[in-house]
Amino acid sequence: SYKSSKREWKPLEDHSCTDVPWLLLFILFCVGMGFICGFTIATGAAARLLSGYDSYGNICGQKNVKVEGIINSGLDLTHKKFVFFLDPCNIDLVHQRIRSLALCVSACPRKELKTLADIQKFAETNGSTLCSYELQPSEYTTDPRAAKLCPKYPVPESAPIPFFHRCAPVNISCYAKFAEALITFVSDSSVLHRLISGVMTSKEIIMGLCLLSLVLSMILMVIIRYISRVLVWILTILVILGSLGGTGVLWWLYAKQRMSASAVETQIAKENIQALLIYAISATVFTVILFLIMLVMRKRVALTIALFHVAGKVFIHLPLLVFQPFWTFFVLILFWTYWIIVLLFLGTTGSPVSNEEGFVEFQMVGPLKYMWWYHVVGLIWISEFILACQQMTVAGAVVTYYFTREKRNLPFTPILASVNRLVCYHLGTVAKGSFIITLVKIPRMILMYIHTQLKGKENACARCMLKACICCLWCLEKCLTYLNQNAYTATAINSTNFCTSAKDAFVILVENALRVAAINTVGDFMLFLGKVLIVCSTGLAGIMLLNYQRDYTIWVLPLIIVCLFAFLVAHCFLSIYEMVVDVLFLCFAIDTKYNDGSPGREFYMDKVLMEFVENSRKSMKEAGRGGGAESRELKPMVGADEE
Repeated sequence: SYKSSKREWKPLEDHSCTDVPWLLLFILFCVGMGFICGFTIATGAAARLLSGYDSYGNICGQKNVKVEGIINSGLDLTHKKFVFFLDPCNIDLVHQRIRSLALCVSACPRKELKTLADIQKFAETNGSTLCSYELQPSEYTTDPRAAKLCPKYPVPESAPIPFFHRCAPVNISCYAKFAEALITFVSDSSVLHRLISGVMTSKEIIMGLCLLSLVLSMILMVIIRYISRVLVWILTILVILGSLGGTGVLWWLYAKQRMSASAVETQIAKENIQALLIYAISATVFTVILFLIMLVMRKRVALTIALFHVAGKVFIHLPLLVFQPFWTFFVLILFWTYWIIVLLFLGTTGSPVSNEEGFVEFQMVGPLKYMWWYHVVGLIWISEFILACQQMTVAGAVVTYYFTREKRNLPFTPILASVNRLVCYHLGTVAKGSFIITLVKIPRMILMYIHTQLKGKENACARCMLKACICCLWCLEKCLTYLNQNAYTATAINSTNFCTSAKDAFVILVENALRVAAINTVGDFMLFLGKVLIVCSTGLAGIMLLNYQRDYTIWVLPLIIVCLFAFLVAHCFLSIYEMVVDVLFLCFAIDTKYNDGSPGREFYMDKVLMEFVENSRKSMKEAGRGGGAESRELKPMVGADEE
């Protein structure tokens, strides 16, 4: 009888199409996404978004059709190509729009206009009327309606947004009120204005530091390739020195600024001293916690060296793996750009309807208004699909490397061979795996939305239960993501469909639960130390550079932005390394289960990997955790240890 767990694994021997119905379903779904885009373009939403439209429903830069019951609609605005808002800083946060009369004008005011006379002069000299269509420029200073139909002055200097034909204020500080409403904990509005100006002043430094974090991540990947044996100890020592150095520098800067602070110091200098104290205390607590964790895990650190060595060999044979995050990120950015553009189209789709103020809004009616939901599901499913394609590509390449006995016989580019196998055989499996993650993600996002809506309400019990549900769904999502990744590896090895692969991978993982725990704990911790090293290095460089601007710039926000970006970049690169380690382990577990080193059943594995897991088992026994219940003693390789 057919038993999945007992079935012989035959790596790379047979390729067949998997989960074809799911691929057809995914293609149908993508056709639906394309229909939404086509529908919005056909109904004129694209023209309204790109050319802009005024409060009366006229599209700027063209002749318009009269809307019944709306004054000033159906105008010929061929020469008026730009949208101008009378009060651009009046933002309605609830409805996400600018609460202001919008007009089509022939030019944006390129300098500040302080009075109605200036607005009149601008209209006469540039031919661009900034007041409503029913007022002639000669009436601006005489007609009493001008107070309502003309812009709120002073009119800020503005410039057209590229491709979108909207006049936007050059000085974005007026939008600080928008950010202020989102960040409720800022009690003093002047703080936020200074934070934004701090980011704008330091933008060159921020961009330079972001580039530095990218370079450091690339260097770390190269180091992993060539010196994987000593990498663990180098990382450990560098993190100890980095965290101590960072903490020391922060306390030194704090003490220096406190001693040099004059009696008439500026408000910005006071805030920087306070921020330095908070940073220094936080860094000290973080350093102490990091030291305690390293103390607990010191016995297991040696085990990771062998595993990193084998993973390092994979990167030497498959150098294109290093660039995998770039391709994935590039494809995601392309898709997200398309998604946002269609989302903006949807915002201007529908029939013209008069609102309570007598202006035109575009609203969808009937079943069409549910296109939003379809579009949101598309964002999650297709994003997860792209990420799953990366996992399957990496798994396929590493599986090819592992199960090719003679490394000289590897394909010219195993990555491209893996992509080819993915496209030809396994897109359905990837679509099914990503759909399962989507099914968990959507309820979690809905619950998170409900949770934010309940903030400030009396029902604390309901909020607590929601939080518990969100946590459970998050844990489930993480477990499923890990299982999916191993299922993709099983599919790459044996060309089985998603459910069979997930079941096979799960059986293997359960049989090797202690090994999985040891490898994941130590391996993930070392990669986490790599991320910490990159963030600390970038943060330290940021502190030294921003210290020169301390008297006129608040550096809290620039430093936070830089550190977040550095962590994101490090995570993208090192997650590929983590993926390779996980795939290698599953291949190893299958290898030891079905081969024993005897003639005809030779091991595929590297000798170093065998020693690693042997050491792991012995270490667990010494700790009293492994006992004597290991399923069998691993035999050293007799004749299969050549590469």
